[in-house]
Amino acid sequence: MTDIQTWQEFFDGHAPHYRKNSFTQNTEAETALLLELLQLPSGSRLLDIGCGAGRHSVALALQGYRLTGVDISAGMLAEAQKAADAAGVEIEWIQEDATRFTSSSLFDGAFCLCEGAFCLIGRNEDPVAHDFAILSSVSRALKPGAPFVLTALNALACIRRFTQEDLLRGRFDPVQMVETLLDEMELPEGRRRVPLRLKHYVPPELVGLMRRAGFAVEHVWGGSAGNWGRRPVDLDEMEIMVVARKKTVPKPDPF
Repeated sequence: MTDIQTWQEFFDGHAPHYRKNSFTQNTEAETALLLELLQLPSGSRLLDIGCGAGRHSVALALQGYRLTGVDISAGMLAEAQKAADAAGVEIEWIQEDATRFTSSSLFDGAFCLCEGAFCLIGRNEDPVAHDFAILSSVSRALKPGAPFVLTALNALACIRRFTQEDLLRGRFDPVQMVETLLDEMELPEGRRRVPLRLKHYVPPELVGLMRRAGFAVEHVWGGSAGNWGRRPVDLDEMEIMVVARKKTVPKPDPF
């Protein structure tokens, strides 16, 4: 199984059950915060990277925004299309690896939330190279000055949670800040336990990566899916939220 196939299979199998997760129950408040952060008028063209079942895209489309959702999982996109049909909105869904996404036209804004693509690393992938490729894809797809909202896994919480025994067992790599967990998946060849790799970030590393990809970072906040807000980074929360803007004039960052 390739790196891409592992996550494809995982999300294809999870797609019918995705909306049962507790963190998916606060879409209305999350959408309101997104609109506050993006500060774009209705009718603007938005890119949803790692859109999953499309809950944010559908909610924004209902308010007049034009959405393109990108996801690697056909199963997730099928659920997203069902949601769009039920809501009576038209959204462009694209099945593609977010590291390889390209667009012939530019977007007014973008978001990548709930680890829909970012932080999800294949077995043989370099974690930083993988995530930098996603940020670069987003940067190329945005107009200069366009806003971008990203959530990423919080390494500070990992440092406080994992033990030396976890390191010895290979559950957590403190050098790369990568967590490895085993998930049971129903595959064509039968039920298997498959290792999944998750990249976590401390804020300075994440800010530096975004700057390299062509973004000016405006805010770094704490937050977890289902409970986002304008507040300081929490040492125990699952996620970090970054609000950034594509640089209007590309130039080397001094830091």
